[in-house]
Amino acid sequence: MARENTNQTQPLNAPDYLAWHVTNKNDKSFWNKVGAVWGHKDGRGYTLQLDTCPINGRIVLRLPLEDAPETANDAGRS
Repeated sequence: MARENTNQTQPLNAPDYLAWHVTNKNDKSFWNKVGAVWGHKDGRGYTLQLDTCPINGRIVLRLPLEDAPETANDAGRS
């Protein structure tokens, strides 16, 4: 009996937003990606998945940049 190939390539469920931890030192802002956000199918909420949980600074949600490579630290992004 032949097996069907069930490992077909499916598009990844890309996040709606990226979560960034932002800290300020002097006149510079330091941005580190800490997670991602996906909208619910019913449009009435979001799921936030954090890879790390910062204890200071702030978390900013931004639309992903489609053509920019991801970096661990996007200094000065504001």
